[in-house]
Amino acid sequence: MTLQELQALIEKMYSHKDRARGAIRTLPWFFEEVGELAAAIAGGDRAEQEGEFADVLAWLATLANVCDIDLAAVMSKYTGGCPGCGKMACICDSKP
Repeated sequence: MTLQELQALIEKMYSHKDRARGAIRTLPWFFEEVGELAAAIAGGDRAEQEGEFADVLAWLATLANVCDIDLAAVMSKYTGGCPGCGKMACICDSKP
């Protein structure tokens, strides 16, 4: 599945609720899923981790849709390498 396909799927499934809620009121749902992902990484099994990764990505797509952001387009800033140093294998000092 591409990012465009993901966003289209999430748009079709949830946009009627997501757009009415708006970005600011959607953020707590996203943050909750990030917290659940952190817990799964810290102590969950592989299936739990996979589920939480999927939930986080779905909520990120939701936020992007509500904000009218094309995730595939904005990710193009990484295709030429690290946005900081320009290298494919990052050599920035500030981010290990």
